[in-house]
Amino acid sequence: MAAHDASNPHDRVGFADVLARPGVIEHCELRGRIGFMAYHGGALEEMTDQIAGAAAERSGASYYAVTQPAEPEPLHIASARIDPAASAALEGFIDHVDLAITIHGFGRRGHFSSILIGGSNRSAADIVGGVITAHLPAYRVITDLDEIPAGLRGLHPRNPVNLPALGGVQIELPPRVRGAGPLWWDHHPHRLVPHTIALIDALATAAVLVADALR
Repeated sequence: MAAHDASNPHDRVGFADVLARPGVIEHCELRGRIGFMAYHGGALEEMTDQIAGAAAERSGASYYAVTQPAEPEPLHIASARIDPAASAALEGFIDHVDLAITIHGFGRRGHFSSILIGGSNRSAADIVGGVITAHLPAYRVITDLDEIPAGLRGLHPRNPVNLPALGGVQIELPPRVRGAGPLWWDHHPHRLVPHTIALIDALATAAVLVADALR
């Protein structure tokens, strides 16, 4: 999978082009001043939109997502090219929230049990990382930016996670915690796996704690 802040062939395609594709749906719910995002959702980075949406609803946070169908083949464009100028909904979301928490999916050799916590707001990243660690002890939760691969740190100034007034936290999730992979081969396909349930609990708790810390 291409890195979110790195060059990739789909960067010749703009965000407006993605939104105009058949079957692509944009979701936006404005609630609290913390907001969850998953703009690589649907069949692209599977389960990211469902995780973000559930955590947002449970914590009273705002929510923005873009979901792509499996057909035609989903397009991945770098986060820095997710331009609010192409979407009134995204622009309104960024103006509404003080801090964003963006959910991504990734898969890299050596990181299949790692959860990477990037983004520009490092104090919020530490809060989120601590809560996830407590809820998911089977995973290595990495908040040290030097240990996160450069393209997955979520530090580009045009990355939407950094556009709200207080910046945000970018979370990269491996397949296992999203319910994919051999660990869950016999799990019911229409139910959340235990790790995903624990993750949603952690994210909802973390959003409340971050909101309290900003008061």
